[in-house]
Amino acid sequence: MALANSVVLWQGEAAGRARHRPEEKPARAASVRSKLPQMDQNKSDKTRESIADDAFVALVGSRQISPFSSKPGGLSVDDAYRVTPRIRRLYEAGGARVMGRKIGFTNRTIWPEYGVYAPIWGYVFDRSLHALTALDTLPLGSFSEPRIEPEIVFGLSAAPSAWMDETALSSCIEWVALGFEIVQSIFPGWKFSAADTIAANGLHGALLIGPRHPFAPRATEWQRTLPAFQIDLNCGGRLIDRGHADNVLGGPLSALRHLAGLLANDPLNPPLAAGEIISTGTLTRAMPVAAGEVWSAAPAGIALDEIRVRFG
Repeated sequence: MALANSVVLWQGEAAGRARHRPEEKPARAASVRSKLPQMDQNKSDKTRESIADDAFVALVGSRQISPFSSKPGGLSVDDAYRVTPRIRRLYEAGGARVMGRKIGFTNRTIWPEYGVYAPIWGYVFDRSLHALTALDTLPLGSFSEPRIEPEIVFGLSAAPSAWMDETALSSCIEWVALGFEIVQSIFPGWKFSAADTIAANGLHGALLIGPRHPFAPRATEWQRTLPAFQIDLNCGGRLIDRGHADNVLGGPLSALRHLAGLLANDPLNPPLAAGEIISTGTLTRAMPVAAGEVWSAAPAGIALDEIRVRFG
């Protein structure tokens, strides 16, 4: 499939992924900083553009490809993050708007399963973002080997910094919610390196957000419960996995701080900004999903709502 045709495909098909009322509040874009040290120039611009083009075509065309790391010359994490700006431009060329970021591999208990031992991130776009209260069924046909992840989601009212303490970091959060991220693998069998996942926009497929709760009025309570709650992931009323907030780098606030730190040392990708939506990583194992299934996530020890989604 040609790259130009893939942009048209993204424009035409993304809106039909779910029957819902779309989220309306866009993230305010931040400018890329230019005064930080430059990453290693290991690959030519032409090679990085080719990687981005191949990843984008696979992501929007429901295709699978060989991992970039398995090809001659491989792919480093630094070079993968140099691919990210072009991935963003390709989505935006199809009319998509950046709404925030997703953090991947913050759950340390799943690192050995995938052979990825550090968090990564990707973009969340308006066409991959859904409110669960407005979602009837999420079709799975546009995702490659989809899996479900229950996650804590934050809406930012101000830009956080990696050097903030927990109280200051909390003051940057407008709301908190429980959500599902649908992740996908354009690499067959979920076999990849960390760099491959970055080049594939963090394996992001969709972000489904449950009821939002204002953060500031109960900031002390959220700070106490966010690193300590448990969650059950169920399919058809049957327990599939049980997770704990501490799995996510010690808690979702720690995951947010980690992302702010990654971006503080990135000269090519913009820092977090007010208005962005941040998904902080899976609280359980990522589980395969199929059409016709109904999944739910039930938290305990935190004042967040149980959420549910049906797949078509």
